[in-house]
Amino acid sequence: MAEVRAETIRQIEQAAGRLATLSVARMDERLAWFRELPSDQRSWVTLVAQAGLQSYVEWLRTRDDVLSMTGDVFATAPQAMARSVTLQQTVELIRETIAVAEEHLPGLARDDEDRELVTLELIRFSREIAFAAARVYATAAENRGSWDMRLEALVIDNLVRGSAIGDPLPSQLAALGWQAGSDVTVVVGSAPAGAESDSAALDVVHTRARRAGLDAMAGVHAGRLVVLVGGAAAPMEAAGHLVDVFGAGPVVVGPPVTDLTDASDATRAALSGLRAVAAWPGAPRPVSSEALLPERALAGDVEARTQLVDNIYRPLVDAGDVLIETLSAFLDSGGALESTARALFVHANTVRYRLRRVAEICGEAATEPRGALALRVALALGRLEGKSETLS
Repeated sequence: MAEVRAETIRQIEQAAGRLATLSVARMDERLAWFRELPSDQRSWVTLVAQAGLQSYVEWLRTRDDVLSMTGDVFATAPQAMARSVTLQQTVELIRETIAVAEEHLPGLARDDEDRELVTLELIRFSREIAFAAARVYATAAENRGSWDMRLEALVIDNLVRGSAIGDPLPSQLAALGWQAGSDVTVVVGSAPAGAESDSAALDVVHTRARRAGLDAMAGVHAGRLVVLVGGAAAPMEAAGHLVDVFGAGPVVVGPPVTDLTDASDATRAALSGLRAVAAWPGAPRPVSSEALLPERALAGDVEARTQLVDNIYRPLVDAGDVLIETLSAFLDSGGALESTARALFVHANTVRYRLRRVAEICGEAATEPRGALALRVALALGRLEGKSETLS
């Protein structure tokens, strides 16, 4: 194979700095996004252009160790450049640099033979540079993916254990690209059976979430699949897109939160619901943790007990004794309007009106089975709390 003469190579080497400057000027002229880069990142690009031209000179001299030469081009820039300049933008930078080289390098050749060789070798070199750029970004993506997986597992572990004040959960979520103020909810259920590995199950979760236009991170803990879902304005609808990724059995959806610091509370509620859902064999799939408040309270969940007392019992007490009296009589009669009316010496329509007021005040209808259960448990807990306060 013919070789480029030493005089031509020397001419190209002497012109490398000037050509790198011309390349950067061309980028500044043609690429709007390049003009907006900070000065330090623009200097990185200049260094890469200079390294690229110098590597081309070494290639012409030795035509040896191609991978090492092209790889060294990007070694001059810090790894942060791969995060601030995208692969598509890097391709544009390479294209502009090669275009400048194609315009000027042949003119530095000693004769027509050298001119043809310089052009041919530049084509080969530009191909290798493109491959080198792809390797840089592939490596960065793999490293970032591995780091994200470890951080994601740590986030889910913090959620399950309960993130206390001072825990790094919000900063960890921010590092994964989650923005404060977005709608977040937690979905829990059994891990899928038969999956080759936990990572395979998590890949399915991420794929399904992307298709639904949702952000998601997931982890498997003690046979439970825990999924944190972002961008879910309607939590039950979002859970419906993901329900098939869980194993057999119930799937419970935690309450929606907008503050990432409350994500631990949502996880705790969802896991509490998963433990208590066995008491409701006919529960839908998925089911919200709020719908499981009675079962959670019976299972010993202090937070569920507090919610029932605060959201049902106390508002009814504040509305007057007549509503509590009517509700108690209605529940004790097995939900019979006429029996309730006779016991209270009022008309049945009066009972209906009072029960509607109960539903308006606390959101639970005594005429519905689930509503009656929540009301009965709330009344019992409220009375027990009142009795404890009296004794104390």
